[in-house]
Amino acid sequence: MYPLLRINLEKLRENTQTIVNLCEKRNIKVVGVTKVFCAIPEVAHTMVKGGVEILGDSRIKNLKKLQYIPVPKMFLRIPMKSEVEEVIKYSDISLNSEIDTIKNLSEEAKKQRKIHEIILMVDLGDLREGVLKEDVITIVEQIVKLEGIKFRGIGTNLTCYGSVIPTPDILEELVEIKNSINKKFNLNLDIVSGGNSSSLYLVQNGLIPRGITQLRIGEAIVLGRETAFGDRIPHTYDDVFTLEAQIVELKEKPSYPRGILGMDAFGERQVYVDRGIMKRAILAIGKQDVNMNDLIPVDSSIELIGSSSDHLIVNVTNSQFPYKVGDIIKFKLRYGGILSCSTSEYVEKVIEEA
Repeated sequence: MYPLLRINLEKLRENTQTIVNLCEKRNIKVVGVTKVFCAIPEVAHTMVKGGVEILGDSRIKNLKKLQYIPVPKMFLRIPMKSEVEEVIKYSDISLNSEIDTIKNLSEEAKKQRKIHEIILMVDLGDLREGVLKEDVITIVEQIVKLEGIKFRGIGTNLTCYGSVIPTPDILEELVEIKNSINKKFNLNLDIVSGGNSSSLYLVQNGLIPRGITQLRIGEAIVLGRETAFGDRIPHTYDDVFTLEAQIVELKEKPSYPRGILGMDAFGERQVYVDRGIMKRAILAIGKQDVNMNDLIPVDSSIELIGSSSDHLIVNVTNSQFPYKVGDIIKFKLRYGGILSCSTSEYVEKVIEEA
């Protein structure tokens, strides 16, 4: 049934292995981030086959799917107080920045007779989650007194919100903070989680500071690129995930609407250019499933024109292929496209076994 998201497990395994090997050369462990494909267990298990030793996700519902995969699970989003019980139940380690939440995790861990591991997130300029550098020691003083909690290390997030690119000096700050904590509290923290796929360019170029021991990698594994500059990673695939959609109408029509123009179905006013008659195909997929801007037609002569909730309109005038109603058009996907297609219940998921 179309539309469908096709997932090639062998290409995913090879991508994972390439990135794990790249990081291992710098003594860095990879957390395989599963959120972009909604933690489909077969896909997550392939990451483990490729060498990741921890699986991470930002949704408890996704972590529940991964319980039978025998590796530690990391909760990536700062926990809500309302989900503390499930964070302890379904994850082994979590990223945190609020001491009150950490205290709640401590109480719940004692109730469940577990030891829950904590990474304290530090905001180094991206302005998403994390305590400020000057507050770290005060927070750690409270963490180390808590029962049911094991303080494993510190981490940071860059690029995701503020678009701050990881640089050696920023990550050196993180290592220095870890060293200060170890010295003051006589600890031996073993995790310095230095960001996500945007930090990989530092690994590739030998610029990642010594002392960074972990990266949380999702996009680089599924798309074969680092995310600081968007460069491809050698020996990886960019088509692990592909989308296939079916043509439901194929006609020659004007390129400019006729009549008085107002807002579209989403309350937006569109701008059209009169380019004469064109051969237009309508595909049975729309904004409810994927953002048109996240699609890359495999047939490079196809032009994306627009979309509504349930329809995608493309220009096939210049294609050499004689498309007809019922034919399938294939797309590569950007990160947002993989995320939305994975999330949409209207997009079939087809897994190609390794």
